Amino acid sequence: MKFTTLVSATALAVASTAFVGAAQARDQVQVAGSSTVLPYASIVAEAFGENTDFPTPVVESGGSSAGLKRFCEGVGENTIDVANASRKIREKEIKACAEAGVKDIIEVRIGYDGIVFASQKDGPAFTEFQAADIFNALGAKVLKDGKIVDNPYSKWAEFNADLPDVDIAAFIPGTKHGTREVFEEKVLAVGCEATGALQAMLDSGMSEDDAEDACIDVRADGKSTDIDGDYTETLARIDSNPNGIGIFGLAFYENNTDKLKVATMGDVAPSTETISTGEYPVSRPLFFYIKKAHIGVIPGLKEYAQFFTADEIAGPSGPLAQYGLVADPELAATQASIEAEETMK
Repeated sequence: MKFTTLVSATALAVASTAFVGAAQARDQVQVAGSSTVLPYASIVAEAFGENTDFPTPVVESGGSSAGLKRFCEGVGENTIDVANASRKIREKEIKACAEAGVKDIIEVRIGYDGIVFASQKDGPAFTEFQAADIFNALGAKVLKDGKIVDNPYSKWAEFNADLPDVDIAAFIPGTKHGTREVFEEKVLAVGCEATGALQAMLDSGMSEDDAEDACIDVRADGKSTDIDGDYTETLARIDSNPNGIGIFGLAFYENNTDKLKVATMGDVAPSTETISTGEYPVSRPLFFYIKKAHIGVIPGLKEYAQFFTADEIAGPSGPLAQYGLVADPELAATQASIEAEETMK
């Protein structure tokens, strides 16, 4: 891919600044983490290598939690420089980083993405969902006949006659993925409340914390399958199961519309526009995190961050938007933060 014409002379000048006086033991920026951020980071890494004098960064996947775990292993050339994440870094991860010597972290928000529910293009008519449907299908315990019970449903139509009368088979992000946290918070928890299950749990004497945990607990009887790999694994599972429903990032879906169809959520279709306005209910910000201690030591690290967040790359008319990223309306503030090397407080 060639984005030379998309990058301004100013951006190129910044990104091409020769590195002076740094340790040369490793000359490539190393990045790992979120499978959602992976395609964006890969596009940027390739363009960065083509448009600057720095080597193309090495970008790996593995999930947000796995990437942040590697990020927090310590400081030095044997540790990664950047962790991609489809959620904010957690307090316990910040603590783990600090204990390992990673005390100054720069948070970079690159834009927004939406989580979509997609199925085989020619499969059953999974075209409209409410959060309550997903909760009833996948919750470990649900509300039925006024009581909280172990999930008894085997088919979608058993709790919503408007849904296909086929076996429930869902492929959801594993617990190490940032996508899982958003799924739990914005779909399962919302659906639990919408069905009345949350209130029934509270009325039964459960504490608020226990009820909230129960709301996001997923059934373990084979109807729901955790996917620890990236979205390509989820796609492969759906390819082999005509009744399968999978959770994907918007960008991945948009690049596989020949195989998948997407469902609305809360009567809103996922798109760049509905995500940017906040109309689509299942969206989230995307981030990457930088070790400040590696800036000035690993050649091109700061320049990579500046290149990634340049208007010509991450702005609404850039290649990342064309791939599905929803541009951050506060991108200028992020650019200023990188320039000043501002760390998290």
